Amino acid sequence: MAVSVETLDTPRVIHPGYPRVDRIFHGSARTVAIVVLVVFGAIGLFLGLKSIATFHRYGTHFFSQADWNPELNKIGISATLLGTVEVAIVALIVAFPLALATALFISEYAPARIKATLVALVDLMAAVPSVIYGAWGFFLLMPSAKYVSRWLHQNLGFIPIFRVDTDPHAAIWAQSRYTGSMFIAGIVVSMMVLPIACAVMRGVFAQAPPGEREAAFALGATKWGMIRSVVLPFGRGGIIGGTMLGLGRALGETVAVATVLFTAFEVKFRILETGGNTISKLIAERFGDATTVQLAALLAAGFVLFLMTLMVNTLAAILISRSRSGAATEI
Repeated sequence: MAVSVETLDTPRVIHPGYPRVDRIFHGSARTVAIVVLVVFGAIGLFLGLKSIATFHRYGTHFFSQADWNPELNKIGISATLLGTVEVAIVALIVAFPLALATALFISEYAPARIKATLVALVDLMAAVPSVIYGAWGFFLLMPSAKYVSRWLHQNLGFIPIFRVDTDPHAAIWAQSRYTGSMFIAGIVVSMMVLPIACAVMRGVFAQAPPGEREAAFALGATKWGMIRSVVLPFGRGGIIGGTMLGLGRALGETVAVATVLFTAFEVKFRILETGGNTISKLIAERFGDATTVQLAALLAAGFVLFLMTLMVNTLAAILISRSRSGAATEI
C-alpha cells in the first residue's frame, strides 16, 4: 500500500500533559499536602494566639521561673524546658549508635533471606504504643537501670551531671535516689527514637551508588573499607537528618516519660538523680484540672514545644535534601 508524501510529512499529534490517572493522583496528592499544611499551620496559629495572654502576663519570667504553682501566681517552664532537652539528649546518645549499627547491619551485612524480616521488626517498634514502653520502663528497666546509675555515679561522679546527693559506696545505699530519673526516662525514649532514625539511615545507605561500591572493591577494599569510604560518606546527610528527626520525636514524647519520670519542679543538671519534668509531661498531668490562667500557660508551653520540634524537623529535612543521598544517586 503506497503512502503519500503528504501523509509522511504530517506531524504526529502529541497529547500534552499527563494521563488522566496520573492527573487524578497528582491532584489528590497536592490536595492532601495542602490540607496537612493548613492543619499544621492552624495548630501553630491557635497555640500562638492562646499564648499571647500568658507571655503578656508573665513576660520573661515564664522562661526563667522554675516553679509551677498557679495558686501563688508562679508559673514558669525553665525546669521543664531543661528536662525536655536533657531527656531528649540522653535518648539520642543511647539511640544513635544502636540505630546506626542496626541500619548498617540490615543494609550491608544481613543475608537477603532475613533482611525483610529484620526491617519489619524494626519498623514494628514504631507501632508499639507509648504506654507499653512506659510500663516496660517502669516495671522492667528501672529496677536494673538504678544499678547502672549507681555505677556511673561511682566512676564518673566527679562530673557534675553524674553526681547524686548520696553516698554510692555506702553498705546500704539509697536506691530510691536513682529511680525515676531523667537518665532512665531517656533510655525508654531511646527505644522509641531508634526505629525512626534507623529507617532513615537504612534508606540512605541503600541508595549508595553501586558503581562506587564496585570501584572500592576493585581497588582492594574490604567490606568495612567500602562502607567507610563509600556508604558512610554518601549517607552523612541522612545520618544527621535521621538523628535529628529522632530528636524531634524525643522532644515530644509524653506517656512513656510520664510513667517513668518522677515529677520535680527544679532546675537540675544531675540526670541520674530522681525527679524531673518535661513540657509534654507537664501538659498531660495538669491539663485535666487546669484553671483558665493555667490552661493558657499550658498552651503557651505547648507552643514553645511546637516551635522546638518544628525547628528541629525543618533543619533535619534541609540537611537530608542537601546531601548527596537526598539529591540524587549516581549510577
